[in-house]
Amino acid sequence: MKSTEEVLDHHIQAFEEDLDSILSDYDENSCIMSPQGTFRGLDEIRDFYSAFVGALPEDFLDVFHITYSDIDGEVAFIAWEALPWFPLGTDTFIIQDGKILYQTFAALEAN
Repeated sequence: MKSTEEVLDHHIQAFEEDLDSILSDYDENSCIMSPQGTFRGLDEIRDFYSAFVGALPEDFLDVFHITYSDIDGEVAFIAWEALPWFPLGTDTFIIQDGKILYQTFAALEAN
């Protein structure tokens, strides 16, 4: 079974691949909480990521940078930026049995 660090590493790398790769880190019991709402299960999480990834600037991944990360057992936290669009973003993950069970997501958009 994947460790918390392995799931987090895959999740970050999956953004360079495709939506199915991102979704492989979740299952039907997963939940994402964000300012856009709460998304439960694979269908709702697919909708969340379809909208999020679809709205990203083309060169987002070129400027995406994790500024801080920490892992404690099943909990992982990252702070990130993607300048000039997002000066601050954060994600917290609770990972169990090799899947993201809960995630919180927030990103501050530049004016």
